[in-house]
Amino acid sequence: MKNQYETVFILTPVLSDSQMKEAVTKFKDIITSGGGEIVNEEDWGLRKLAYPIQKKTTGFYHLFEFKAEPEFVRTLEIQYRRDERIIRFLTFRLDKYAVEYSEKRRNKRQAVATEAAAAPTTTSTVKEG
Repeated sequence: MKNQYETVFILTPVLSDSQMKEAVTKFKDIITSGGGEIVNEEDWGLRKLAYPIQKKTTGFYHLFEFKAEPEFVRTLEIQYRRDERIIRFLTFRLDKYAVEYSEKRRNKRQAVATEAAAAPTTTSTVKEG
């Protein structure tokens, strides 16, 4: 039976944009090739760390929400540990209440995004006179 998991990892801030995207793609491929199904993906961008990790004060945060077999999490975390670009990670299983909450949060974010995209851009014209 597949459980739903959420994993957040922090990439080192010295990576270029293409290197960061390549690392994210690598872990996305690991999840899908391991029989997992990605439910949600969020790029939180460059953020300040609460405390220095490996003498770094910032990092690129990324979140994956996925469904997978319980045994798969161990292999995913081994891959995180082997990759030197990852400075921290956390993976946990979502219970039914957390799944409901994350669905509400996703729907709310999508509604805000579509509302912002649908809103007409107003340009003011100045009349000379």
